[in-house]
Amino acid sequence: MARLFRAGKPEVAVLDRGHASWTLAAGGASGSALGMAWSMLKLGVEHILTGADHLVFLLGLILVGGTLRSLAGVVTAFTLAHSITLALAALSIFAPSPRLVEPAIALSIAYVGVENLFVRDARRRWRITFPFGLVHGFGFAGALREIALPRAQVPIALVSFNLGVEIGQLAVLSVALPLVLAARGAPWFGARGVKILSVAIAVGGAALFVTRLVAR
Repeated sequence: MARLFRAGKPEVAVLDRGHASWTLAAGGASGSALGMAWSMLKLGVEHILTGADHLVFLLGLILVGGTLRSLAGVVTAFTLAHSITLALAALSIFAPSPRLVEPAIALSIAYVGVENLFVRDARRRWRITFPFGLVHGFGFAGALREIALPRAQVPIALVSFNLGVEIGQLAVLSVALPLVLAARGAPWFGARGVKILSVAIAVGGAALFVTRLVAR
């Protein structure tokens, strides 16, 4: 993170390997705010696209299929929930320790894999998706805490980062959901494919839980 004061006002930019330079805009703060928003939006997209645990959780949620309305309810509940806890953590209102959050995320993955073996569709699944989404939101907030933004920059960073997460999430679902719905049209997938993938998700989540528990 690069931080610069001009005319007594702080300007901040998030740099990485792909964006290793920072061009200062004339006029100072307004350009800096726009640059910050863009940087955090990209960070949000990258965070969800490179977060294998979150992606596997989403795959598990849509794997059992259902109507578009029920699947939309599941995704909406997850989005609303993680937006709430992301804001709570980013604004330093409440943020549990990563030592609790990361293993809990792994457990949510394992639970979804097991539940897939017993549920037929996603009509009422939003009820469990919402509390798990709260846990995942605290996980998303970890990326913001690592940057250690100045308090004045947190609101714009929070909105931009969350928007980036949603864009990345929708991008993944726009590809994965049609594939899953198309695959469920094949008898072999509905009878065996869902069960095989669900067992793999459950085992992977359990292994990740043990790994994170031991590492902490």
